[in-house]
Amino acid sequence: MKKLLFLAVFMLATAVTYAGGYRVSLQGQRALAMGHTGVAVVNNAELGFFNPAGLVYLENRLNVSAGGFGVFADIAYQNEQTGDAARVNSSVGTPFYLYASYKVTDWLTAGLSVYTPYGSGVEWEDDWAGSHLVNNIDLAAIYIQPIVSLKLNEYFSVGGGPIYVTGSVNFNRNLNRTLSDIDGNRSEVTVDASGVTNWGWSASAMFSPTDNMRIGFNYRSEIILEAEGGDADFENIPNSPAAPFADTEFNAALPLPAELAVGFSYEFCDKWLFAFDYNQTFWSVYESLDIDFANPSIPDSQNARMYEDASTYRFGLQYEANDMFTLRAGYYFDESPVQEGYFAPETPRNDSNNFTGGFSINVNERLAIDASFLYIRFKEVDASYDFYFENGQAVPFSGTYKSSAFVPGLGITYKL
Repeated sequence: MKKLLFLAVFMLATAVTYAGGYRVSLQGQRALAMGHTGVAVVNNAELGFFNPAGLVYLENRLNVSAGGFGVFADIAYQNEQTGDAARVNSSVGTPFYLYASYKVTDWLTAGLSVYTPYGSGVEWEDDWAGSHLVNNIDLAAIYIQPIVSLKLNEYFSVGGGPIYVTGSVNFNRNLNRTLSDIDGNRSEVTVDASGVTNWGWSASAMFSPTDNMRIGFNYRSEIILEAEGGDADFENIPNSPAAPFADTEFNAALPLPAELAVGFSYEFCDKWLFAFDYNQTFWSVYESLDIDFANPSIPDSQNARMYEDASTYRFGLQYEANDMFTLRAGYYFDESPVQEGYFAPETPRNDSNNFTGGFSINVNERLAIDASFLYIRFKEVDASYDFYFENGQAVPFSGTYKSSAFVPGLGITYKL
């Protein structure tokens, strides 16, 4: 259990760049360019993530989509009352994806999806005011999902499959606000875990009442990552019985919440496609981040989170300019699941406005180059985390957070 809890902290810190909580909404170039819509859009193998039921409607027998993103975030903290200020030194991630599908028959398609809904690095300045909560985080998580898509009739299809998750994380923070060794070096702990795995599943459906209209549904199950026997390394510990910190192991548990997405798309004027997606993430499962150290002399860590379920509203537009170029643009509003008083710097984010765009270049009948970009503007927020305790007393940590991010992406689509 311990290891997973610290894993949650790491994931939370990286999430600021992408979406609500510790979710990374970067699962395809074409979808992202259209506001990350895709539940009711049939245009390439990205359906392997957004709605596996739609794969059976792809015209070609073999469809492959692959690509990646560069994430560049700017995160700043300031407390005007104390004069404390800090900025993230590094927050760069490289999420990637690979989707492939093969039409076995006219009514059956099989596929495989590999994507990274968690993966980034965040590093605050050394010994900043919130270093007792987090210094830096490095997270990588990979989802692997075999898929089946089945057409039940001309208008309706279903799809889905099991999901295998494997991940690793490295997290560092100071032990408290003042503890240091004889040379004045702040006491700190680094938690490291790798090979954390578990299973989940997804189920989807697509309804196509006309040639121009589609309605989609996709559900992804909750997955509980449970890590046991992770490494907790303590450094710069004073030589005192009052500081009984020594290297040990830890356990933790982190819920990756269930997600529900419904979407609508409509083609008009021959060359235009409009899409709308609504996403509900069931964050309320994430109530606390608790870390259990194997060494009984080291106090365990309980960290309240009390997330709320959150929604995302997505809009996308596509225009087929000619046989070579397809243009896309979109927007989405992403709600934060963080409640007042629970705003921890591992996830220094709030509600956000997200602006997207991109294009595809059809190199030939089989190969296309896909490009996208995303600009995220988080609402500036004056917030606090009120549940850090020292010596049995609550020590709130508050300030003003300003965050934004720019995410360019590049990929390819191949069909045969």
